[in-house]
Amino acid sequence: MTNAAVQRLPGPRLPAEITTYVGRGTEIREVKRLLGVAPLVTLTGPGGVGKTRLALRVAAAVRPSFGDDVVFVGLAELHEPKLLVNTVADRLGLGDRSTRAPIDLVVDHLRARRLLLVLDNCEHLVEASAGLVEAILTSCPDVVVLATSRQSLGVAGEHVLPVQPLAVPEPGESVAAMEKYDAVRLFLDRATAVVPSFTITEDDVEDVIRLCRALDGLPLAIELAAVRLRSLSARQLADRLNKRFTLLTQANRSAPSRHETLATLIDWSHQLCTEQERLLWARAAVFTGGFDLEAAETACCGDGLDRDELLDVLDGLIDKSILLREEHHGLVRFRMLETVRQYGEERLRANGELDRMRRRHRDWCAGLTEQFAAEWFSPAKLDRIDFEHANLRQALDYCVGGAAEALVGLRMVTDIKEYWVIRGLLTEGRMWCARLVGVAPGDSEPRAAAGWVDAFLALIQGDIPAYESTLAGAAEVAERIGDDSARAYVDHIRAYHALMGNDGEQAAELFHRATNAFREMGDLSGELWSRFNYGLAVSLTGDLDTGRAVMRDCVDRYTELGEVSWRCWALWSLSAAEYLAGQYEQALEAGLAVLRLQRRYGDRAVMAFALTVLAGCSTHLGELRRAARLLGAATTVWNSVGASPTNYTAFVEPMQRDIVLVTEGLGAETAAAEFTTGAALPNDTAISYALREDISREVPEAAEAPLTKREMEVAELVAKGMTNREIAKSLVISLRTAETHIDHIRTKLGFSNRTQIAAWVAGR
Repeated sequence: MTNAAVQRLPGPRLPAEITTYVGRGTEIREVKRLLGVAPLVTLTGPGGVGKTRLALRVAAAVRPSFGDDVVFVGLAELHEPKLLVNTVADRLGLGDRSTRAPIDLVVDHLRARRLLLVLDNCEHLVEASAGLVEAILTSCPDVVVLATSRQSLGVAGEHVLPVQPLAVPEPGESVAAMEKYDAVRLFLDRATAVVPSFTITEDDVEDVIRLCRALDGLPLAIELAAVRLRSLSARQLADRLNKRFTLLTQANRSAPSRHETLATLIDWSHQLCTEQERLLWARAAVFTGGFDLEAAETACCGDGLDRDELLDVLDGLIDKSILLREEHHGLVRFRMLETVRQYGEERLRANGELDRMRRRHRDWCAGLTEQFAAEWFSPAKLDRIDFEHANLRQALDYCVGGAAEALVGLRMVTDIKEYWVIRGLLTEGRMWCARLVGVAPGDSEPRAAAGWVDAFLALIQGDIPAYESTLAGAAEVAERIGDDSARAYVDHIRAYHALMGNDGEQAAELFHRATNAFREMGDLSGELWSRFNYGLAVSLTGDLDTGRAVMRDCVDRYTELGEVSWRCWALWSLSAAEYLAGQYEQALEAGLAVLRLQRRYGDRAVMAFALTVLAGCSTHLGELRRAARLLGAATTVWNSVGASPTNYTAFVEPMQRDIVLVTEGLGAETAAAEFTTGAALPNDTAISYALREDISREVPEAAEAPLTKREMEVAELVAKGMTNREIAKSLVISLRTAETHIDHIRTKLGFSNRTQIAAWVAGR
């Protein structure tokens, strides 16, 4: 799994039961029409009516209109409103390595893009979803949002389209007329999936009509009912449904609502399950985002559900369409539709079992994070947490509920510290640290560890006040409880701060002390992490030979272990040290090694660092056009992670020097054109270009800078850091005119934010 390129997927991979679409032609045409005239279209309706499927079909149909730029964000598994924007940013391929608000990063990224953003299942996050959509639509004129929710978002310009149940036939319709009713077509499709010989005949056409009308045309209800044809005829099924709905009507003294119809059918499906199937249905409802066999064995078995019989029970629930089977890269996972999952959760709550099962789920997640920490050298560790990210959030949310639980949560957060960094989820990692520390009792090792992890994440984001206060707190706790591990990590994080500030001597001293401490404690992960950074710090003091030897040794150790993530950072550190010392051939070799590894692992931060160094190397090796393009590509990646190499003091002067050399060597116009071409490269293509692979079809020839004289004036003022209002005042134009010029500049240069404009101007 890689985050190297923006993921433009139609949504999560869905099983055949869900992706075999039937009908909805009229609705699809209407939604397509609305998307052409409205910035926000919200599909509303009750659970089970088919909102998600309709949204997916529409997204697929209109994809060409958006240049294949369609991004699907499923929200059913997200329960923390504060993480909504971060989730969308992550889906867009953005990181959060800065103190800028995530919404600003999202808006800047989308401002000049023509894109369809699909937000699915917003009903439990209506307020947060409305705020996000409003911010995007206000600043991003070419972005269109398609949302699904049980209620409207209430945003200005929203067009609400209630999704109606599928069309059902009237009594007395002929067999030949059945094909024109979507409800019947869906029923027939699902029926033949379980009974291939099933057809609608004159003998049972009225029974099929009764079924579809009783189920009110609800797609999910039709699917659940059709499964019963394995053991019942259409007439028997219709008779039994009629009896159930008659009882419901008598109880309510009115016709059942669609919600009651679906609930009654799900309840009947539950009653038809075996006792073990009911147990697994309820217990598996604590999983969010799906689960695999191992997870079910660990969290669900026991107390009436034997491991030896679990596979048969899983098969039974799949046969009844309660569980859906998915396969990812040879691994099978199971999940429930949200309506079905909520039913199982309600059964747990009614039986007083919800808290116990959530704790078992949390314990299973804690086992995953503990394994992640123990197998820190395994390349597969990140993929596993990617799959279980939604479950991890669910477990951490449970841990916030009590002091003792919070300590477990803190261990979980710190066990996967690399995950927050490599996947660019710094804000989320900090959020969980803060929430859990606020609940956890007294001084403890988990609190001290969470303190230095939180401080490290804050440091990477450039939030220095938070870094200083949080690390000071961690140091105090470590001293009070005599935690040698936390002391060593506090030294390690302080050394990082010194390294970023180009204080090589201070960084080297602290990294050396931390390295020795980790070695004495047997913490190989910490030892190598500190040691390769010690090598870079020593190099900054002028001792390149010592630093080079240390970093090469760390790369070799990581290679022997099969570790990739930290190996890339060690290689980049070696590349940076060689570059800063003027050893450009050696720097180039190490930097290219980083990019070869990143083809698989997609850590965009180290990719941005590597491209920046490679641009500098090309400058001094006489390849000025290549240098300009690589710098443009690096700038785009930096913007996608929300950071800049200028946050690292050692790079400021060399970068400025290299930009001058490229600009003077090529001429301002040519340098700017080459930079613009590089900035437009997708990440994967940028890596191919850096590796000198044949990508002539993918990389266009650089064009002359397309800006008018007035637009160039505006761009130069943007580069000076002026706001739109200040630009308007300086040029004696209206604010709206200034905004229009900036929009034109972004469009012509293919940029998404002001930082790219400033870098382009600097490169002229």
